[in-house]
Amino acid sequence: MKKFLAVLFAMVLMLALASCGEAKTMTYDEYSRANIDDKVVIEAYVQDTQSWWDNKITVYAQEPDGAYFIYEMACAEEDAAKLVPGTKIKVSGTKAEWSGEVEIVDATFKFVEADPWIAEPKDVTALLGTDDLIKDQNKLVSFKGLTVKKVEFKNGEPGDDVYITVTYGEKDYSFCIEKYLRDTDTMVYKTAKTLRAGDVVDVTGFLYWYEGVNTHITDIKITSQHTMTYEEYMAADIDCQVTVEAYVQAAQSWWDNKITVYAQEPDGAYFIYEMACSEADSAKFALGSGTKIKVTGTKAEWSGEVEIVDATFEFVEADPWLATPKDVTALLGTDDLIKDQNKLVLFSGVTVKKIEFKGGEPGDDIYVTVTYGEKDYSFCVERYLTAPDTPTYIYVSTLKEGDVISVVGFLYWYEGVNTHILSAIPGAITID
Repeated sequence: MKKFLAVLFAMVLMLALASCGEAKTMTYDEYSRANIDDKVVIEAYVQDTQSWWDNKITVYAQEPDGAYFIYEMACAEEDAAKLVPGTKIKVSGTKAEWSGEVEIVDATFKFVEADPWIAEPKDVTALLGTDDLIKDQNKLVSFKGLTVKKVEFKNGEPGDDVYITVTYGEKDYSFCIEKYLRDTDTMVYKTAKTLRAGDVVDVTGFLYWYEGVNTHITDIKITSQHTMTYEEYMAADIDCQVTVEAYVQAAQSWWDNKITVYAQEPDGAYFIYEMACSEADSAKFALGSGTKIKVTGTKAEWSGEVEIVDATFEFVEADPWLATPKDVTALLGTDDLIKDQNKLVLFSGVTVKKIEFKGGEPGDDIYVTVTYGEKDYSFCVERYLTAPDTPTYIYVSTLKEGDVISVVGFLYWYEGVNTHILSAIPGAITID
């Protein structure tokens, strides 16, 4: 009996010690009232993480009542992969403060079984410049209608953090793209590289604090963008939002409230794929209209063709302008040819090698293989640009191997030059 009581007492003691060692989980209110340097235990849902390294990971976590920035939490690499948005964790660490940012340091964690939960961004635009903004520290938030004042890169050039100064009302605020949260390959980082003073943006991010609000940006939407020069457009990364102005040279057939446009301005040209357009407006995109438009969309690339997709436009009042075809015959087979991509160009005196119809017979696109020098090149009569009842389509349909022709068209690219033919005539010609 004594032995049984001794064992029972030992078990009770062990349970008591275990209970003492398992600190109580705090509510957010209890956490917020805790002193700096106090030990804290919280439960929250992962919203995002910075890059794992050296068995540590920095976590943005939130629960319905508040949010937490957990700095360099101890974490094995295999566990880091499980810290996906919505995952619930229990975190033990020390409450700390650095330049206004309240955070948890020296932390450890364990997973908590629970249904995933992801916070909706809270619009805190109206709180900018007020003492109430800090009450939402570390939450996922959004700001609407901020004007870009300045964009700077840590160390002076893209590759590290991006510091974005924005204006709202009459005050300036410093936001940041933290490269360990959104690296250089992400759309938000690429978009930041296109920003210029005067752009108006909506921003989503975590309400980090550094000597004042210093939101860690996760998404940027440009609501009003400066018009880019062609040089700026070409320098922009793929998947970035872009805004350009150019003159309509031709368009493919309108359908389903979309139209594909070949546009050009003196410094360069653009292929604008399936731009949103009403049927009434499509009449202003006729071949040779020279109508000026301002286009906002996403820069994209497909099999070598650089284009603008998901685009909208507005008409710009200006005198019409039409490009003169540029003779690029001598550039065939050189690396320089692609510099004129999408421009209206001339190839003079190329030799027909083969004519093929998409689908096997006239009525659809015509694939024209031509030879110049000792190399072959693939051109195309795109039926939505040059329809089967046009003189060009009819003429090209009759071509035979060995015919020498001159071609005017738009320098489209598909795994190499793939000019969309606008007109073709026998023989070689020159343009003065």
